Amino acid sequence: MTRAESILSLARRKGVMIATAESCTGGMVAAALTDVAGSSDIFDCGFVTYSNAAKVSMLGVSDRTLEAHGAVSEPVAREMADGALERSRAALAVSVTGIAGPGGSEFKPEGRVCFGLAVRGRPTTVETVEFGALGRGAVRGASVDHALDLLIRSLSD
Repeated sequence: MTRAESILSLARRKGVMIATAESCTGGMVAAALTDVAGSSDIFDCGFVTYSNAAKVSMLGVSDRTLEAHGAVSEPVAREMADGALERSRAALAVSVTGIAGPGGSEFKPEGRVCFGLAVRGRPTTVETVEFGALGRGAVRGASVDHALDLLIRSLSD
């Protein structure tokens, strides 16, 4: 059973709808979930908010948060996950924002990805993973896998 199939099975058993909020993965987490037949009963929607303007208008991320911390930060990942939860029928939302590469900076290196996990009725959690300069495709793939693992862990609690 794939990660996505496990997520769908667990979510179905719990009666939980899922939403995604993605930046550097460009909808790949949503695609992984919707690649599985029958996902429409537990996957509500995915927000692809690649630009800062989209994060603000679609998810309600604060301009102040973006200015203070930048798009690749735990505070923005938190607001993205919270915004996806607020703007959907989902009870569980995962967010991804990072620097897939090439490039980055001394302060925000290539391969840094921030994740948020929002569960209705619980405090939102965030974490940063340093995947390293693996190359754009590998960082994006590792980010999708990590986001799916976060969903599995949340649904297994």
